[in-house]
Amino acid sequence: MCGIVILRNTLTTEVSDRLHKAMFFIWVLMGLGFMASTMHLGSPLRAFNALNQVGSSWLSNEIFTGSLFFALGGSYWLLALLKLGPVALRKVILVLGMLVGISFIYSMIMVYLISTVPTWDTLYTPLAFVLTTLLSGFIFGHLLLTIAKHHDINMDNALPLIGAIFAAIYVVVVIAQIIDLHSTESALGSAMDIIPNLMQLQVIRIILLFAAIICWFIPRLIKARPTLLTMLLSMIFILFAELISRGIFYGLHMTVGV
Repeated sequence: MCGIVILRNTLTTEVSDRLHKAMFFIWVLMGLGFMASTMHLGSPLRAFNALNQVGSSWLSNEIFTGSLFFALGGSYWLLALLKLGPVALRKVILVLGMLVGISFIYSMIMVYLISTVPTWDTLYTPLAFVLTTLLSGFIFGHLLLTIAKHHDINMDNALPLIGAIFAAIYVVVVIAQIIDLHSTESALGSAMDIIPNLMQLQVIRIILLFAAIICWFIPRLIKARPTLLTMLLSMIFILFAELISRGIFYGLHMTVGV
């Protein structure tokens, strides 16, 4: 999202400088994410072995594309922040980083489409990953633009509306998945029995999701510009909603046989 805004060339020099400084937090979250992903490998000290099968293993592809996204995005950010190199070259690196970012998400999804795990090998897995990307990404991007004190009122009005549409789709997907889980079984029992408090967690998740959307929407309703407080609250709510979502996702792991 930040990349598209930058490529449109509608930002003033001052806003662009502030946005690039705020984009530092993208790499903080990416760093935390990579640390977390390394620690949940069976043997963290052997994490580099997961790169041995690039091209034939989706896990290797995920780590490779994620690292490449980090390298390209980080290189663009550093060059833009320090105003080094031709602007055209920076934009090429930015576009490449954005494309690799999409392939990173695709690889991430494919890691979990495992035929022996019926609770993951469904349409709900790519939907969950894509909706997480869009909702969290739009809120986070809007937060960074708010920090940068951008001047695009149309964007301030459009983004919460788009977010509300994605949130509505999100709820439909959650409900459909719960219905589908009732008919998903293995030799050990029903998928609904894996997480005893599944329904309570889903309710909390949806409440947090709507809290994020409400905070995001308030400035639009009162015809005011978004503030750092409302956007930060929206980001915090969506982050906790997604942490619960990931917990549910991993908790629903079950295999076909015993």
